[in-house]
Amino acid sequence: MARAVQGSLVLTAAALLVAGCGGGVASRPSAGEVVVYTSVDQVFSEPLFRRFEEQTAITVRAVFDTEETKSTGVLNRLIAEAENPQADVFFSGDPVRPFLLIERGLVTAYHSPEADAVPAAFRDAEHRWTGAAARARVLLVNRDRLGDRPAPSSVRDLANPAFKGEAAMANPLFGTTTMHVAAWFASWGEAATQEFLDDLETNQVRIASSNGEVRRLVTGGEATFGLTDTDDAAEALESGAPVELIYPDQEGMGALVMPTSVVLLRGGPHPGNARRLLDFLLSATAERLMAEQAAHMPLRSDVPLPAGVRGVQSIVPMAVDYGRVATEMEQMQPWLRQWVGL
Repeated sequence: MARAVQGSLVLTAAALLVAGCGGGVASRPSAGEVVVYTSVDQVFSEPLFRRFEEQTAITVRAVFDTEETKSTGVLNRLIAEAENPQADVFFSGDPVRPFLLIERGLVTAYHSPEADAVPAAFRDAEHRWTGAAARARVLLVNRDRLGDRPAPSSVRDLANPAFKGEAAMANPLFGTTTMHVAAWFASWGEAATQEFLDDLETNQVRIASSNGEVRRLVTGGEATFGLTDTDDAAEALESGAPVELIYPDQEGMGALVMPTSVVLLRGGPHPGNARRLLDFLLSATAERLMAEQAAHMPLRSDVPLPAGVRGVQSIVPMAVDYGRVATEMEQMQPWLRQWVGL
């Protein structure tokens, strides 16, 4: 099943230096500034930085990933700048990519006072990264197309013959679907996961270009259900389409939760301001803003929940070792490329 492929998890150092990351740091900032590289969508992360500036009078100089280099552009830039660090903080859209920095010794441990409010499953015991507002992997179901049939309740329903030709998921070579597949490899083992993915091909699961495309297929009635993220599902619900969001495997392994994560970088020019920014990004204020603006699930229990958003305490999360998932994301690439037909 030939699919378009955008590239592997880690780009080459040469490519990353010319990749557009939404901005640049031409010189080391002054004492009243802090530099953050982020793979969190600019529309969601920038309001957080502006709020921090209002509260502290510290200027945030942010470098954002573009859609073309999503989750890899700034990461690889950090790796390239290892000998001359330009950034203070990495604000990651997931908890996996920080491990690529940890493995290279580019992270400084920091136990933020805000971290104690985060459940232990979503922070590093050695304080090298800490999770914040999260997305979860969910099933988006078109009720009209489903009709009177029982709704899917598990990711394994993607391979259910009762839904042959009716399900969709994003290309697993990039985006959050990569992390989800890696979590299957880590939890189920290589052989079982490869068999499951082959079953998806047999069941004619439609491979979409992105989670947003999965949302469009389901809301438009071209697919009965699809595997996507909570923020895309929330957008579908707000559109008024006849859809519902289902957290999968709530009586089994649970739904994969993907917190954003904050990392204090080794050798950054302003470690004091960096710690203040990191504390803010883990605060109840920041999680509330992410819940309201981006439909992210608060990890803290002290955050008011807007309509339609659930806290992580209200679901059964998938038990995963994010470090192991990071390893699987790299190791599974050759087989996965073959599976998509590269």
